[in-house]
Amino acid sequence: MSSFTDSNFVKKLSELNNTQQSIQTLSLWLIHHRKHSKTITQVWLRELQKVRPSMRLIYMYLANDVIQNSKKKGPEFTRDFATVMTDAFASATKDAEEKVKKSVDRILNIWQERGVYSKNTIDKIKSGTGNQIIHKSALQDITERRKKKIEEYIPTYKKAISDIAAEINLKRGRDKKKVEEYVPVNKVKDPQPVDAAPPNKKKKKEEMLSLREEIELMSKDDTSGPPDAEELVKRLSDLEHSASSDAAVREKIAALPPEVSDVNHLAKIHDKESGVMLSRKVEDACILLSEYNFRLNAELEERKMVGKMLKDFIACQKEQLMSAEKKIEEYKKRLDKVTEVRGELESHIKNLPDFDLLPRLTGGLAPLPSAGDLFNMQDGRH
Repeated sequence: MSSFTDSNFVKKLSELNNTQQSIQTLSLWLIHHRKHSKTITQVWLRELQKVRPSMRLIYMYLANDVIQNSKKKGPEFTRDFATVMTDAFASATKDAEEKVKKSVDRILNIWQERGVYSKNTIDKIKSGTGNQIIHKSALQDITERRKKKIEEYIPTYKKAISDIAAEINLKRGRDKKKVEEYVPVNKVKDPQPVDAAPPNKKKKKEEMLSLREEIELMSKDDTSGPPDAEELVKRLSDLEHSASSDAAVREKIAALPPEVSDVNHLAKIHDKESGVMLSRKVEDACILLSEYNFRLNAELEERKMVGKMLKDFIACQKEQLMSAEKKIEEYKKRLDKVTEVRGELESHIKNLPDFDLLPRLTGGLAPLPSAGDLFNMQDGRH
């Protein structure tokens, strides 16, 4: 498949027709490039608003195919199409035939029936007020992801802390019983000197303090653990297509008329019609800026989370590097020892006599004397 660029996508949209094969082919190409989902949805909306009314329904069919077939691979398109669907619905049904409006309504109803979007979201899309709610989804996704991770680990840590607390209570009961064994009954009310404490009481107290420290460390421990490299790369890649790099929206904001932000233009209003027109412009500008602010807030939260992930990842890599360096030092020491032994062995081999230089004996060595010969030799000496 060809690489994704805005111009490639616009070209493929211009070649789109109302056949199922054309829609599915482009849908598969978009799902393959789902990491560009935010840019795709923005370009899709921009081109939908440009084309003739008869083509807008085909664009909606394309969005439907992408959203429903990409759910298994990730929530990117479901989330990002939601941020533009209110404007898309308004554009698709504007000046359209009744048949087209019913078809667009049918698409939204299918999304509601299949649980793609909630009834509340669909109603807001149809009423034109969905943008104010839908753009919160990015921030909600981040919050829900954090909450889910924490909830996964809470039972484990609660059980661990409960077990340690139970063990501490058990140890306290044993210590109290042992203290009572050491203290006479008639002297229980008297303060016991430090020197008279049982010999193992100090040890028990240290164990209890150690357990308390463990509980505190566990409560402060970060439940997320070291981040996965692939997840970190994916989230960094997603940041490349975040709100701050959305050129289309930034161009819209830059192109806002000066009267929406300059109060001096109010003096130029002389009738109700011009006042209503200015009010609509200001309202549209507020909605656009509000949506963009929501996305920027979500991006800020995501950047904070990714920054923390990077910090944890770097710390983990440093620990692994230190461990690897220790192993390298250990192996170097072993190599030095092996090299030393090899040097000693080579030196020993060099000191051995050269058998090639020894005189060669013809006929072999003389046979050893027999036992009888040895006795005869001893008798002769006597």
